[in-house]
Amino acid sequence: MMRKVQARLDEATKAALDRAVSNLGISRSEVIRRGIMLLDQEKRVSVASRMIGIGILDFGPADIATNKKYLEGFGRNSGIDEQEVQLERKVG
Repeated sequence: MMRKVQARLDEATKAALDRAVSNLGISRSEVIRRGIMLLDQEKRVSVASRMIGIGILDFGPADIATNKKYLEGFGRNSGIDEQEVQLERKVG
């Protein structure tokens, strides 16, 4: 079922819409529908292209994401004395 939608267009956008209608020989509604679908598709492609390669490593242990032994001691004893950290909190 098609829904009716209203939009406010500035003069430049209205002129672009009219040119598209004239050049393509289709209705204003069809131009707007196609434009929306193109923007939606462009956004999906953009997000997908940024995600390529995330989380893929060709080095290191194969189970690094699932084996908890690799996190043992993480965040602790990083070489900074706990008293130094406490002092910095008080001073800074």
